[in-house]
Amino acid sequence: MIVCLTSVYVAIMTSASMSLTNNAVKLADVPPESTIIALGNELLASTDSWKKGKTFAKGKVLTLQRPPGHGSESSWHCRVSRHDKDDATFDEFWSKLGVNKAENEKQFVSAIKQVVEVERISATQSIWTLYYTYPPPVSPRVFTVLQTTYLSSTAPRSGLIVSIPIDLSEDEQLAKIERRGVRGRYVAVERLLELNDGKVEWRMATSATPGGMIPSFIAESSMPGQIAADVTHFLKWFHTIRNRTVVEARSSLGG
Repeated sequence: MIVCLTSVYVAIMTSASMSLTNNAVKLADVPPESTIIALGNELLASTDSWKKGKTFAKGKVLTLQRPPGHGSESSWHCRVSRHDKDDATFDEFWSKLGVNKAENEKQFVSAIKQVVEVERISATQSIWTLYYTYPPPVSPRVFTVLQTTYLSSTAPRSGLIVSIPIDLSEDEQLAKIERRGVRGRYVAVERLLELNDGKVEWRMATSATPGGMIPSFIAESSMPGQIAADVTHFLKWFHTIRNRTVVEARSSLGG
């Protein structure tokens, strides 16, 4: 018990002196998983006070925005959507966003052409590098992130996914795994929350910079629409594989 209380104290004290930004973190400076989760929860708790923006998907997806914070060169953007079981259950959402997230994203984000797990640190933490391509004249982008997940079974159930940009330059072997391309950076926190009415709230906050010569105002102005579209793209993809699973199950039963 003393060890657990000490760990909690260290996490609180460390998170109090840190914040999530889109600046790349060196491998030697990665904070403990408990601190990363604490920072993610702290950030999402603040999003209710952010400035409301446009709504998308016929009012289903609300966006919010916050100006750049300390140490961050880009604004923060958030989206919030609520889903009934026809969209997906909590378990279904988590199975695709909390498990093998990068590999699943490649299935519904068309710009992602390759994802590679650079290193698995623990059952709840891995380094991934993602290779994006865009229509000319925009050059391919490489985003390398440390993804940390946390699933709470205490009611109301919730799941958190925190992605922070990682600098692999100090490890020659790991750095070789990254594709060539303009290095972009993003930090993101996603939370799935099971509500009392059985619906699931999907909340995501992110701050990103594409790198290269793309003017920041262009990247910033397009961000709300892009993050909102991810909800629509995910549901379209998920319903395709969900229906396929149902059909396969019925076939196996001779139905």
